[in-house]
Amino acid sequence: MKGFKDFLMRGNLVEIAVGLIMATAFASVVTAFTTFLLEVIGKLTGGADFNFDKMEILGFKTVGPLLTAIVAFIIMAAVVYFGVVKPYTAMRQRFVAAEEETTDESVELLREIRDSLRAGRA
Repeated sequence: MKGFKDFLMRGNLVEIAVGLIMATAFASVVTAFTTFLLEVIGKLTGGADFNFDKMEILGFKTVGPLLTAIVAFIIMAAVVYFGVVKPYTAMRQRFVAAEEETTDESVELLREIRDSLRAGRA
């Protein structure tokens, strides 16, 4: 039982569960935004329909849904990249740079204290 309790109380398991829940919720937001974006593009292009579900090529009826899924995937990937990944990367670089500067000052201060203690002992 102790091993099972340790497994459940491990931080990584909770973090993964929270990430999965957030990803599921975020997926519905991105899907809704993609649908909206396809509708806006359709209106701007004079009523072009991006729903290829009724399309049939060489007797294959599944080509239309495949094209619809590909277009939706490309739009979703762009939304996630430009809406989440790029801002996150920029924010992370800004905060990591600030932390490195703080660390460098702390290390320098500790070095000064060490040197003054060594000088006092000698």
